Amino acid sequence: MEGAAAQQYSESVILRTMGIRSVLAKPFGAFIASQTRKWSLKPETSQRAVFAGLLETGKGTLFGRDHGFPDIHTYDDFKKQVPIRDYEDLKPYIEKVLAGEKDVLWKGKPEYFAKTSGTTSGTKYIPITGDSIPNHINSARNALLNYVHETGNSAFLDGGLIFLSGSPALEEKAGIKTGRLSGIVNHHVPSYLRTNQKPTYHTNIIENWEEKLEKIIDETLSSNMTLISGIPPWAQMYFDRIQARTGKKIMDVFPNFKLFVYGGVNFEPYRARLFETIGKKIDSIETYPASEGFIAYQDSQHADGLLLLLDSGIFFEFIPADEYFNATPARLSIEGVELNKNYALVINSNAGLWGYSIGDTIKFISKEPYRIVVTGRIRHFISAFGEHVIGEEVESAMKLAIRKFPQVEIVEFTVAPQVTPTEGLPYHEWFIEFSRPPVSLDTFSLELDHQLRALNVYYDDLISGNILRTLKITSLPKGAFIEYMRSLGKLGGQNKVPRLSNDRKIANELDRLLP
Repeated sequence: MEGAAAQQYSESVILRTMGIRSVLAKPFGAFIASQTRKWSLKPETSQRAVFAGLLETGKGTLFGRDHGFPDIHTYDDFKKQVPIRDYEDLKPYIEKVLAGEKDVLWKGKPEYFAKTSGTTSGTKYIPITGDSIPNHINSARNALLNYVHETGNSAFLDGGLIFLSGSPALEEKAGIKTGRLSGIVNHHVPSYLRTNQKPTYHTNIIENWEEKLEKIIDETLSSNMTLISGIPPWAQMYFDRIQARTGKKIMDVFPNFKLFVYGGVNFEPYRARLFETIGKKIDSIETYPASEGFIAYQDSQHADGLLLLLDSGIFFEFIPADEYFNATPARLSIEGVELNKNYALVINSNAGLWGYSIGDTIKFISKEPYRIVVTGRIRHFISAFGEHVIGEEVESAMKLAIRKFPQVEIVEFTVAPQVTPTEGLPYHEWFIEFSRPPVSLDTFSLELDHQLRALNVYYDDLISGNILRTLKITSLPKGAFIEYMRSLGKLGGQNKVPRLSNDRKIANELDRLLP
């Protein structure tokens, strides 16, 4: 078989193989949906089983011996023996692993270290073990399969799949492969998806984000892209560059683009502009992956919130956010949580993380099954005057203001207090990069302030009592946030701009970018 005949045969084999993906995904999706329903309808049972399994393995570790695991029989026992920790508290154990010791936090040694940048801890090395890898890989897979089962849509599996991620190139620390979580996960993409995965390995290892993005566009521009996954601001940057090259909407470049998968940030501030750039509304799946574990994913297109993964190697604890900084805050298992209350998220996992506070806050919006929304970071807030404004509130205020001014579109924003203005009362300063600014910045500013006052009674009291004046918007030039992230060496990948902060470190850097 030679020439054109060989090429035709090769193409027919590829097409048959690709068609099999979408066909087989439907019964597999039905099976995964059935399994998901079983454990999600028995949440307490699921968590008790995970808890017992973790303790049993943990008994044979240094951490388990240090914390009396053989004497722990109940969750109350566990709370007495195992304190809440952040990375700094866990660091002595991590350093033992980095020194080559085995059976420190989990049996044996980790398969990987997920390398992250901490705001207070410098570089953090989060263990990923052979037992915890399925949590990361299967959860991402199951999010897609639940979607396939619910909607019947599986054709996207036959086209190009792009994952805007960090570099899959790994280094070694103490003989343990180390890199960004998204790069590690890239090594575990199932073989049946690799033939249509974008970008190629050689493109994906490019460290410079802008150079990498141009290469990704080169590789994908003529491809049949059907699924695109990434953090919304970086997906938007990818779309903008394509539009600049072609002069076309994304739907005209990728007519079969059907599904956007995202995580890492609240989608709402980006939704309108992203869909406007695409040229149509498409289905989307929100996921909640972290270096410490895959926490939750959107299991339905018809229900709000993300399904908390109670059967995936993680035993969850919850601390009421308003008690987090107390000396002895309440610690709750899944049985004790309430709806619509902010909790700091704590995990115990088969990666060897024990009583580990990952720094996020969540809120339950359903108990049947347990679904959550991510509300912010426990240390990301503004309370320069006792207002304790959190990320969820500034994002909601922005969403509601834009609803009143639908012509407005934003690229990115962050908020900081201005405690010592040159004149007048202190205020909250909103740094906003608009892609489509309001006709009247003052009118939009007043609406944004009105929405925030409605969401936070303490902020409202401070305005009413003339302690604060209404918020001020500082409109940033095009590309300001990209320039800011570039200055930090955090352009692209899974990096994101904090939504708000209680100081002016970010604000001062953004001030330097003003004309």
